[in-house]
Amino acid sequence: MMVKLGKKIAKYRVAIIVIAVLLLIPSALGYIKTKVNYDILYYLPSDIETMVGQDILKEDFGKGAFAMEVVEGMTTKEEADVKAKIEKVDGVADVIWYDSIADVSVPITMLPSNYEEVFNNDDATMMAIFFDDTTSADSTMDAITEIRKITNNQCYLSGMSAIVTDTKALSEKETPIYVVIAVILCCIILAVFMDSFMLPLLFMLSIGMAIVYNLGSNYFLGEISYITKALSAVLQLGVTMDYSIFLWHSYQENLERFPGEKERAMGHAISNTFSSVIGSSITTVAGFIALCFMSFTLGKDLGIVMAKGVVFGVLSCVTILPAMILCADKLIAKTTHKSVMPGMDKIAAFITDHFKIFVVAFLIILVPALYGYNNTPVYYKLDESLPKDLESVQANEELAKNFNMNSTHMVLADANLSSKNAKAMLDEMSDVKGVKFALGLDSVIGSAVPKDMLPDSIKEALSSDKYQLMLISSEYEVASDEVNQQITDLNKIVKKYDDTAMLIGEAPCTKDLITITNSDFARVSVISILAIFLIILCVFQSISLPIVLVSVIEFAIFINMGIPFYTHTEVPFIASIVIGTIQLGATVDYAILMTTRYKKERCKGRTKHDSIEIAASTSIPSIIVSALGFFAATFGVGLYSNIDMISQLCTLMARGAIISMFTVIFILPSMLMVFDRPICATTAGMRMIHKNENANE
Repeated sequence: MMVKLGKKIAKYRVAIIVIAVLLLIPSALGYIKTKVNYDILYYLPSDIETMVGQDILKEDFGKGAFAMEVVEGMTTKEEADVKAKIEKVDGVADVIWYDSIADVSVPITMLPSNYEEVFNNDDATMMAIFFDDTTSADSTMDAITEIRKITNNQCYLSGMSAIVTDTKALSEKETPIYVVIAVILCCIILAVFMDSFMLPLLFMLSIGMAIVYNLGSNYFLGEISYITKALSAVLQLGVTMDYSIFLWHSYQENLERFPGEKERAMGHAISNTFSSVIGSSITTVAGFIALCFMSFTLGKDLGIVMAKGVVFGVLSCVTILPAMILCADKLIAKTTHKSVMPGMDKIAAFITDHFKIFVVAFLIILVPALYGYNNTPVYYKLDESLPKDLESVQANEELAKNFNMNSTHMVLADANLSSKNAKAMLDEMSDVKGVKFALGLDSVIGSAVPKDMLPDSIKEALSSDKYQLMLISSEYEVASDEVNQQITDLNKIVKKYDDTAMLIGEAPCTKDLITITNSDFARVSVISILAIFLIILCVFQSISLPIVLVSVIEFAIFINMGIPFYTHTEVPFIASIVIGTIQLGATVDYAILMTTRYKKERCKGRTKHDSIEIAASTSIPSIIVSALGFFAATFGVGLYSNIDMISQLCTLMARGAIISMFTVIFILPSMLMVFDRPICATTAGMRMIHKNENANE
């Protein structure tokens, strides 16, 4: 069946290329139209209190995002002019400054001392800006850009909205360069280790088309994260390159079987590739699908896009690439050269003969690797992943320097909460360690003064029919232990006075992020290991082989994720969740390749020593090229990217591919030597080997 389909693909190769090129048009349009989300906190579960509160803030107050503007070295009149300009910007809902409480003709020094401290500090003043839409909405980011244009260098705009705007600008500038770097490095690797200089170009073209189809189909998801957009192309290139290499090798083998019959040889090559690649791709897809079980739905976003990418990669490999190879046959022949990959017989023999050394090395390395893996420092503060020279990062530093403010929380309390209780709540929150001020309607005028005396602008900004809004300034940084304890203390106070009240903002959301991603890490790890265990069990019909193969790759993951602990490197929180799953799904194929050959040779009646030596010598070249391809696709991006989250993810994936390569080459054969007897006893098709060897002893 597949051979017939393969021959049809070979026969109608020109039509396939034409169709493939035409499909790029709707795919490109889909890619352009796909919305990109730059707010990481958006992916928190929608039913948690902090996210429910964000929705209420938008629905009841008409406010989504929030930012702080620090103005330095201006007169009161100039500051008032700045505020007036900001209020006129499309997308801005409200601007709260001291003239929201008293006319600018009243000197700020005449205000109560605690309010003077809120808005003024020596040569600087501060304004709170609310936006109509959410943090990552286009209208909010456009408003941020416009505010920066109309204010001068004496003004600093801080907050998540500003960070998201800068992230978008930086990501859009860098993402195309990621692809260029990955393609160039992959071409170099393939040109060196393949036997034709033309092949890398054909591989990149066919994989590139699959990437465009995948990115275009994201349109139907509605939107994707900027991390998914930045990583999906290079990651798809890295994990699907093997399929192209396998097709080429299979085509060469079938040309020897059918000399001069290129279409027939390609038909058989397509059939062989499809059956082999399906098994290989399932483990990779399983790794990505495991990410979909995260409560933090960024995992689902990346998982779905990458699982699609693998499917498109497989389809492209058995349709577009064969057509290209046949059409470019003469060019391939003209650019043929000798492969530089040396024979691996001596290395395989050494590993097999000295397997005990590698088993001991495994046991010695395992303990520090596992300790480092469990203790690698992780950061959650999102602006830590950005360059320090970005405007938003500098503005956050100015806010901390001038006003000792590192984060701002908001409380949504019942509008019917009595003035007495509201004032008591605000006073008690003000006394919490690290709180600089707590600002609400009742703290502005006191509980004894009617709220009707307040200007309409401040009443509209801080109250609605159902809720009243309170602002809390914190001296502590987002994601720090201190601010997390502060949030716990504030929540206790808030719930004491109003059990329906909610504490929201970047810091409370980040505290939820820490809690949720910790449980996600355990869940995703278990699901990915179980899924791949079951796939290997079905492929080999063995109980023992899945344990051996998964253990070997997990060992490589422990080393990879343990290294940051010993280098004193903080990794982004998302890395601790997704890297292990991606590394397991993408590199367990190396182990499957070697184990498949081992089982084949063992079933032929060869001894365990000879079977493992042959399996190693024949598999090592393919494993090296595959790992180096994955390394090339990600390593350059890791070096280049100025977004630390993307840089570290790519660096960890690149390093993981190399560590998995060495682990499979040196540790797996040693484990097969040690566990050959139980493997034969628990694997379908190998039980007779076990019985025969027992009978001969």
